[in-house]
Amino acid sequence: MGRYIRERREALALEDASFSLRQVAGRCGITPAYLSRVERGEVAPPGEETLVRLARDLGEDPDVVLAMGGKISADLRAVILARPQLFAELIRQMKKMPDSSVLRIVRDVRDGNW
Repeated sequence: MGRYIRERREALALEDASFSLRQVAGRCGITPAYLSRVERGEVAPPGEETLVRLARDLGEDPDVVLAMGGKISADLRAVILARPQLFAELIRQMKKMPDSSVLRIVRDVRDGNW
């Protein structure tokens, strides 16, 4: 996850100097030294709030960055905890499905076609 954050930040910095380590860290409410250690994988992934701020600052999907850090958002955690057995079974079944099938399920649920 750290390497991905660094690569994304550095790619953006090539076009826009506001994506320097110091400026991204400042916007995300962390020290440049800490962000550097995160990017080098020297510390455990930051907490949810910090990862979400980093993702948004870098134009990335917060859920993807959280997952890369081994975390899920508090709102998703609450949904899962409301029906743990059902969601565990659903996720285990989806593990075996091709992406196209999972996308179809997501679209059906989102569109109310279930």
